[in-house]
Order: sequence, then structure tokens, then C-alpha cells
Amino acid sequence: MATFFGEVLSVYSRAVEEDEEDLEENEEDEEIRRELEEKREIHLQWSPEVSEALTSGNKLPCSDFILAVGHNAARFLSVYVLTSANWDAVGHASVWNERSRAVTGQTSEESSCVFYRQRDNPSVLICQVACYIAEDQQFQWTEKVFNCLQHRGLSVTVLSDSSVAEYKTADYLCSSSAPFLRSLHTGAFSGQSVCQPLEQPNIVTGLPAAVLNHCEVHRIPAVVYQCYSDVIGLDSVTMETYKPALTKLGKSIQLDTSPSTDVLRKFVRTTNIQSNLYI
Repeated sequence: MATFFGEVLSVYSRAVEEDEEDLEENEEDEEIRRELEEKREIHLQWSPEVSEALTSGNKLPCSDFILAVGHNAARFLSVYVLTSANWDAVGHASVWNERSRAVTGQTSEESSCVFYRQRDNPSVLICQVACYIAEDQQFQWTEKVFNCLQHRGLSVTVLSDSSVAEYKTADYLCSSSAPFLRSLHTGAFSGQSVCQPLEQPNIVTGLPAAVLNHCEVHRIPAVVYQCYSDVIGLDSVTMETYKPALTKLGKSIQLDTSPSTDVLRKFVRTTNIQSNLYI
């Protein structure tokens, strides 16, 4: 810009500077968003034997996949199924989100899902999910896990924890009726449920819903057994409520019907049991 005296001055535009600042901020935001997406990605890590099979393009033969979601469901498997020496840990899925913090190279209950395979019958697979899986990670978790399994002949059983405060009914629900089971299954499921079906308007949410939806789309027989409990935290009575759900599997799963007191003490650490029926 030239003045009256012929002096040339540089033009200063505040708008240009603000545009540059916005561009820098957008680039920083995009970088942060990209880093968060990478952190929130589900990572499956398998044993060398399983990894070799998957790398060769094969999928894991699986006749029964039992998924336990929630602390009581996961501990039920620990107490009544996995106490025998007939199971091997064959992999885990690491999860990082606002409530779960996975650390590379480390496996912890709070941030991973552990897979176990039966020694005598390797087609039986169990997964314990005691960590929180965020809504945006549930589809990803389901896709990655089921992409590793053969769908032919596959049957899925999901055990899921839920608070009785979330159960909707027109009838009076007394505290003595909890815990109790309700079931929801896919159209391909032809077995007989061990409990009443889940009544409307109750729904299944979270990872169990994502798994059930995946099985419905791919026509995989699947059933979710949702346990409604009035106790916060680990509870031996709530765990025992799941027993009929696996009894139906017959020889595929052998339950320890009477676990020792030492086993229960090992897995049930809660001392102050609190009801949340009226919370």
C-alpha cells in the first residue's frame, strides 16, 4: 500500500493470521484425533500356535463360543469352569478407552479380554470380558474376534451382567426375586432356553447386543442370558444363577457344581454386599 508521500507500507491482514491459526489448530486437532483412534483400536494377541494358523489363512475351528461380559459373569467362569486344568489361555484382546487402560505387553483384567481353549476339545472357546468396552469399540471388537472363528457349526452363548434397577416390568418386583435370568436369541437358534425370554420393552445393550446383532446378520445360532442382580460388585449368588445356562451345553462344558470355599474366597473379594434395587 502506498501513502500520499509515496512511501510503501506492508499490508497487514488480521484475517489471514486468524486463518493460519485456525489451520494450525485444525491440524493439531486432527493429529490428536488420529492418535486417539489408534489408541482406541482393539488389538488381538494370540498364542504362537493360534497365530501361525491364522497367518496361514485358516480360521479357528469353533463349535461353542462362550462369552462372559461383566464381573460376575466372568468370575462365574473362573469359579465353575476354569478351575480345572483342562483349559489353556490362547489369547487376549487389549482395550484402551476412558475407563480401561491397556498397557502394551501387559495383560490385566481391567483392560483386556482373555480367551481360553479346552484341551480335550479345542473347538470349545471361552472369553472373559471384565473390562469396559466403549460403544464405538463394540462393533470393532465383534468383527475382529468373529473374523478369527469358523462360522460353520458355530454356536454362541453370551452371559451378561445387568442391574435389576434397569429391568422394566408392570408387576411389583420384590428384592427376593433377584437375581434372575432372561434370554434373547437369534433366529437361527433352535435350542431350548433355560429361562423366560426377555420381555419388552427390556433390551440387551453393549457388547452382548453387538455380538447378538452380528450373529443375527450372519445366521449364527446365538443366545444371550442376561442376569439381573440387585447386588453391586461380585456376588456368589449372582454367579450361581448362570449355572443353568451352561448346563444345557452338555459335554462341551463340565461345571464344577460345588466349588470349594477357598476357590470362592479367591475370586469373590467383596465383603460389604450392598443392594442397589432402590438406587
